Amino acid sequence: MTPDGMKDAAAGLKPVRGPTRREVREARLRRRSMLIAAASTAFVVTLVVGLVPMAPGWERVQKSFFNPDIFAETFPGLLGAFLLDVMIFAWCAPMIAVLGLVIALARDARSPALFPLRLFGTIYNDVFRGVPVILVIYLVGFGIPGLGLPRPWNSPYIWGTVAVVLTYSAYVAEVYRTGIESIHESQRAAATSLGLSHWDTMRYVILPQAIRRVIPANMNLLIALQKDVALLSFIGPVEILRQAGVYKSIHANFTPYLGAALIFLAVTVPATRAVDRMIARQNKARS
Repeated sequence: MTPDGMKDAAAGLKPVRGPTRREVREARLRRRSMLIAAASTAFVVTLVVGLVPMAPGWERVQKSFFNPDIFAETFPGLLGAFLLDVMIFAWCAPMIAVLGLVIALARDARSPALFPLRLFGTIYNDVFRGVPVILVIYLVGFGIPGLGLPRPWNSPYIWGTVAVVLTYSAYVAEVYRTGIESIHESQRAAATSLGLSHWDTMRYVILPQAIRRVIPANMNLLIALQKDVALLSFIGPVEILRQAGVYKSIHANFTPYLGAALIFLAVTVPATRAVDRMIARQNKARS
C-alpha cells in the first residue's frame, strides 16, 4: 500500500482506484473510433457539397426544389394540412392495435373447434400483407362508395381509414403473434396446471409479457403508418401530400414537396430515435 493509501485507510477513507489497463485501452479505442467517424463523415459531406453544385443541371434543380420564397409562402399551409394527417393517424392507431390483437388471437386458437377462426386469421394476414397498401386504398376507397351509399357513408375519410386499418392490422397481428410465440410453452403448462382456462392464460400470463416484448416493433409500424396516411390523398382528402401537390401546380415548382418532407422528418426522426433507445434498453435488460 502506498503512503497516501495508508493515510486514507487510517482516516477511514476508501482508496481512490485509478483506471485499469483495460479501461485505458477501451477509452483509447473509443477516441480513435470517434475521430475516424468524424473524419469520414466530414469527407463525405465535403464531397457531396462540393460535387453536387458542379452537376450541369444543378441551377435548374436548385430553382425547382429550393426556392426560399415559395417555401416561406407555402410552409404554413402545409403545416395546417399536416394536422389532418395527425388526426387520421390518431383514430387509425387504436383501431389497428385492437384489430391486430384480435387477429393474432384468432391465429393462436388451438382448439380443433376453432380451426375456422384460425383459418380466417391466416387468410386475412396473407391477403392484406400480400397487397400493397395503395391498392387496398384504391379498391376500398373507390369500390365501396361506388355501391351508391348515401352520405356520410360514401366519405373517403371513412373508407380510406378502413383500408389503412385493414392493411396495418395484418402487420401488427404478425408482430403480436411473434411476441405470443416467444413465451415459453412451460408457462402455458404451468398456468394450465393451476386450473386457468386458455383465455385466462392468455389474459393473465401470455399477453402481458408478449405485448411488452413487441412494443419496439409496433412502434416501428406506427412510424410507417404516420407516413402512409398520406396515401389517402389519392382518394380525396386534402392532407399534406395533396396540399403540396396543389401548391406545386399553383407555383409550377416542387419546393412545397420539400417542405412536406421536412415536416414528416420533424415527426418521424425523433420517433425513430426513441424506438432505437427503447430497443437498446430492452436488449440491455435481456443481456
